[in-house]
Amino acid sequence: MSSSPNDASPARWFTCTPVGFGGGPDFFARDSGLLCRGFQALGIESRAVMPGERRPEDEPDLIRTDYQNLEDPAWWRSHGLDGVVLYAWGRPKFRRVAEAIRDAGVFLVLNQDSGGLVSPRLDLSAWWREQLVVSGAGRTPGGWWRFSKLILRGLTVGLALSDSLRAEHLRAGNIIACVTPVAAGHYRDYCRIYGGDDFARRVRVVPHPVNPLFRFDGHPKSRTIAVIGRWDDAIQKRPELMMATIAKLLDSDPEVTVEIVGQMTPELQEWAKQREQVHLHGRIAPEAIAGILSHARIAWCPSSFESFHIASGEALCSGCSVVAAESPSLAAFPWFVSEASGELAATDDVTGHVAAIRNELRAWDESRRDAAEIAAIWQSRLHAPEVARLVISIAEGK
Repeated sequence: MSSSPNDASPARWFTCTPVGFGGGPDFFARDSGLLCRGFQALGIESRAVMPGERRPEDEPDLIRTDYQNLEDPAWWRSHGLDGVVLYAWGRPKFRRVAEAIRDAGVFLVLNQDSGGLVSPRLDLSAWWREQLVVSGAGRTPGGWWRFSKLILRGLTVGLALSDSLRAEHLRAGNIIACVTPVAAGHYRDYCRIYGGDDFARRVRVVPHPVNPLFRFDGHPKSRTIAVIGRWDDAIQKRPELMMATIAKLLDSDPEVTVEIVGQMTPELQEWAKQREQVHLHGRIAPEAIAGILSHARIAWCPSSFESFHIASGEALCSGCSVVAAESPSLAAFPWFVSEASGELAATDDVTGHVAAIRNELRAWDESRRDAAEIAAIWQSRLHAPEVARLVISIAEGK
């Protein structure tokens, strides 16, 4: 690898997403776009790559190109790269992109935005439960039909074909980057099945990056709970559970304030009108979210499934503790609560979530939570420049 004059870091790293998303500020606020900015913050030349025609909102450091170029080793070789972080989810349809980068002689990191339960071979019971959660079976119209299709596909086409094709994609990578330790454990098992211990040793933990504007500034923490999500997504974000849990919590603790951020629904707006302790913010800028997290003690995630949950990562970097359900479909949270930085609900229902939030409030009241310490630990792990530094360190064999 080439090096910059001032350190041993690779001088030129790109990130790539082989899907034509928008390339404006929202793209560069998370995932591959934010990691690109993390490399730049270290003084490394970095661009993000996506297919398609250039759009008016695209940032200057985004390269748009024909999709066929992404499958061409010569195109990748022409950029003189030290490395690429590819956000392609291990999907077989993007295998040729991964192989083109490899064949160009470029160090390839394959980001896996997943909780890790990618095959029933890994843990049939946990995989089965995840299909229940993802489908919304028993909770939303059509849920059992979606569940049946997921199970049928996973146990037939998945085992017979998709699993081996995913493994072929993953073999193109020098590093298989998983966003949580739990996911990394699942992927190591997967790689052992399809390639043995040498293949499994490619798996490393590389979390999603968090914007460095999320940090603890010494602001006094109040008895405030922040809840952030797309509340029009009933299956994943579970607004009904959120409202029922908050209502029960506030009935017994009138000193708590709840700040709710994200896409609203008419039901949520009507419900909040009756509770002066609840403040709705809708979709707001990251700077405004950072302001809320700066004085909140707890960030609560009522989701049924998340591969990582960036909002909780932002909260940790802001000195909040986090609460979520204990579930194989919430792979990040055993890690997120591991530094005296939160609690998992023992049961995934209103009673369990209320109990966990109350326990966290008590932990803060009894000085068993330290905002500065929580922020310091998680900023060092999750801020975008630190994630970029980790990628480079892994690539250099450190």
